[in-house]
Amino acid sequence: MGKGFYISKTLAVVGILLAAASIATIIALAVVYSNEKAKNIESVTPTGDPATTGDTATTGDPATTGDTAPTKPSSTTSPPQKPWNKFRLPDSLKPLDYDVKLWPRLTPNTDGLYNFTGESTVIFECVKATSLILIHSKKLNLTEPLQLSGYAGSTPPAITNSMMEKETEFLVIQLDSNLEAGKTYSLFTKFVGELADDLAGFYRSEYMEDGVKKIVATTQMQAADARKSFPCFDEPAMKARFNITLIHEPDRVALSNSPVQMTTQETLEGKLMNITVFQPTAKMSTYLLAFIVSDFKFIENMSGDVLIRIWARQKAIAQGQGDYALNVTGPILKYFESYYNTTYPLPKSDQIALPDFNAGAMENWGLITYRETALLYDPHVSSTSNKERVVTVIAHELAHQWFGNLVTVRWWNDLWLNEGFASYVEYLGADYAEPSWNIKDLMVLNDVHRVFAVDALASSHPLSSKEDEINTPAEISELFDAISYSKGASVLRMLSVFLTEDVFVKGLRTYLNEFQYNNTVYQDLWDHLQRAVDSSGVSLPHKVEDIMNRWTLQMGFPVVTINTTTGQVTQKHFLVDPDSVVNRTSPFNYIWYVPISWTKLENAQPQYWLDQTTGTNDNMKTTETDWLLANINCTGYFRVNYDRENWNKLLQQMESNYTVIPVINRAQLIDDAFNLARAGYIPTTLALDTTKYLSKDVEYMPWESAIDNLGYFSLMFDRTEVNGPMQAYLRKQVTPLFDYYENLTSNWTALPPGHTQQYNQINAVSVACKNGVKKCQELASSLYQEWMDNPSVNPIEPNLRTSIYCSAISTGGAAEWDFGWEMFKNATIATEADKLRSALSCATQPWILNRYLEYSLQADKIRKQDATSTIVYIAGNVVGQSLAWDFIRSQWNTIFNQYGGGSFSFSSLINGVTQRFSSEFELKQLEQFQKDNAEVGFGSGTRALEQALERTRANIKWLSENKASVLDWFKRESL
Repeated sequence: MGKGFYISKTLAVVGILLAAASIATIIALAVVYSNEKAKNIESVTPTGDPATTGDTATTGDPATTGDTAPTKPSSTTSPPQKPWNKFRLPDSLKPLDYDVKLWPRLTPNTDGLYNFTGESTVIFECVKATSLILIHSKKLNLTEPLQLSGYAGSTPPAITNSMMEKETEFLVIQLDSNLEAGKTYSLFTKFVGELADDLAGFYRSEYMEDGVKKIVATTQMQAADARKSFPCFDEPAMKARFNITLIHEPDRVALSNSPVQMTTQETLEGKLMNITVFQPTAKMSTYLLAFIVSDFKFIENMSGDVLIRIWARQKAIAQGQGDYALNVTGPILKYFESYYNTTYPLPKSDQIALPDFNAGAMENWGLITYRETALLYDPHVSSTSNKERVVTVIAHELAHQWFGNLVTVRWWNDLWLNEGFASYVEYLGADYAEPSWNIKDLMVLNDVHRVFAVDALASSHPLSSKEDEINTPAEISELFDAISYSKGASVLRMLSVFLTEDVFVKGLRTYLNEFQYNNTVYQDLWDHLQRAVDSSGVSLPHKVEDIMNRWTLQMGFPVVTINTTTGQVTQKHFLVDPDSVVNRTSPFNYIWYVPISWTKLENAQPQYWLDQTTGTNDNMKTTETDWLLANINCTGYFRVNYDRENWNKLLQQMESNYTVIPVINRAQLIDDAFNLARAGYIPTTLALDTTKYLSKDVEYMPWESAIDNLGYFSLMFDRTEVNGPMQAYLRKQVTPLFDYYENLTSNWTALPPGHTQQYNQINAVSVACKNGVKKCQELASSLYQEWMDNPSVNPIEPNLRTSIYCSAISTGGAAEWDFGWEMFKNATIATEADKLRSALSCATQPWILNRYLEYSLQADKIRKQDATSTIVYIAGNVVGQSLAWDFIRSQWNTIFNQYGGGSFSFSSLINGVTQRFSSEFELKQLEQFQKDNAEVGFGSGTRALEQALERTRANIKWLSENKASVLDWFKRESL
């Protein structure tokens, strides 16, 4: 699944300059599932008296009445030893085939509810004799008696009792005798469910087109919501084949994972309906299912024998917003066929942009679903970062079609292998589609540095958990975080470098070949990579599994300290707060096997492996004239510290001729220095010194690294007397960059030629405007006013829109905000709406921000999928932070209960609103918030709340230790 909370390069810069940079570190990749809206149907009709009838009660016509039969009370108080009180399925039954027929009602019933009716037959094999059937079912009402039948000559036992176990989401079916091992049976269910707007399971998406409200019935099954669509064995190892049938109006189109097999028409309930039957799917997991009914249009082409179609709203297709996605999908698909050495296993690849979708995208096999911002691109409106977003998300989801779909992890504790791998190779696929961008380098900023911030907390967690530690849907949801995505990608990138890419790919190919259409555990990949190593001649100090276990089974990462006087090399678990208590034990005592690449001056040296706490490498001693640089191009997942003399030499080199140091390592030196300073390894002023040379550097990566890290300083100091001198220093440093881009673009009338040059132009404008460079603010106000004077013609170049909008709204008043709001409401492409939605948070008037907060929870104003990020944007504004914190405290019960399920990310919300917390008073408020809402709960934000408490304590300490020296430094260097 694609990263759920995406912040584009442009939005990220504005967020940073509003002192929200650290928010992106925590939330960029979070994806959340929790409880659905309380109003949804939660009961199942019971069986009758098993001793006399064995029949279930039936309801009235759900399509017309919305009523259900009386229900048996849920057995949530059953003794814990019962099988249905456990969240995991027993290993007694194995599904083989499903026949599922669904009819989504795209108009509300007499109760004002949208619903769907359905029936399902699952054919399953009995692996171990049992008198109990447990099958997942969530918020579905049975409308006819359950029917258990024999299959292929077997004789079924009678059903004696059935009930719904609400907590564990099981339909419990008790039998009068055992199902026989080795025999096959079928279970028929008929049911009704709500087609809610909760972004989970089979759900409803709404949008307006030409003044008409339109309804889309669509799905999001991952991780545990296929059970909300039909009763099923809803675990990734329970692979089966699915035969899907959808009933829909003739003017709608139906899509599913497989191509259409046939469409017939029949009069049902007095209406002529289409009945679309799809070809059987490949053997696959339930979480990869998808089915959609809409009036969308498509564009198409062929990639070899594979049909590629891009689906979206009719106007979006007519305006060409799907063209770029269509152009890059074929080449990326071909690239991965070559990379995996395996033909794409399906006849089609449909990709569809949905108006309401919580995640960034979802890799449903053959029918990939996207947020509109992740698939649609308009070159006249969308920015460079929007274009990069489209190509990388497409590459991410296409990578999953093999790694995740063809071969699937057995259980969610190994989620990181699916998502980390896709997050790594998305850069390879995107690089193939856009080779001039050098996009692979950006992984260091987007993933490695971002996830370092989370993984340096004592409340972090290992990549791979024990299987028995992950059971509930909420526990599964918590795994969809930056650790699984970005750390997973980072350590796999490191692995591919020290193995060499050829050996890495060789092992990957044999792994996919052996386990296709099956499930695996992470050790299976290590085994195949070891085979590739053994046959290649690559020399490693330990086996692949032994090396990688230290990166996947213990949390965190090391800081490697190199003493260039003695040649001593040491490692230590890096914690941003060295005084924090690590309660999680490590089987390896927080010692890693660390591959260290390094140079002396510009001369590459042999790789050095540090596999104990302390080692010695005499070659790492330096003379008075040379310096040492380690972790070249930041391919290793660790930070590097040096003795003070070597730090000074590196700083001198950056001042005298920074081009000698690779651009990625210039970004790395800045990021390492700031974080080492936060952890107390080096003085904070030394970290600040790494930014002094930037007035000469025009490269994006070092600037982005500095902005990210100075964003933390803004968070800590923008409410103090440090803010003035800090802004003066930033004005001094950014003015040469602003002037450089003013000249390069002929006074902002042309685009810079390179991909990262365009990104750094955004940095130049954003930093300059936010920190009071007068000609930047005048430029922003002038361009925005020109647009206000003629709303039909936007004179602002798409790359600069977020920055210009933010500056104009920040320095303006109600008129500027109201105009931006009207343009947001009328935006015809989601990427433009997102830019405006972010910029509207830049207002400095509290009453406007309070009104905007109220809007965030009104679904007719802000889509549910955008509620979290809107509140977080407002919290990123120094004026809005306290307003947002008061707002979520007062609204927490409503937020938690009404914005549950797939539509609200509690993790990103908690992290985003608390990023500035740095006082004892704020810590007490946070602790009180935890106590006050203990009964309501925090869902998937439970871990985030612990991280917020830990981070606040670290901030308090850091601020007390560094404020005085930082103030003196900014005063001195701003002159």
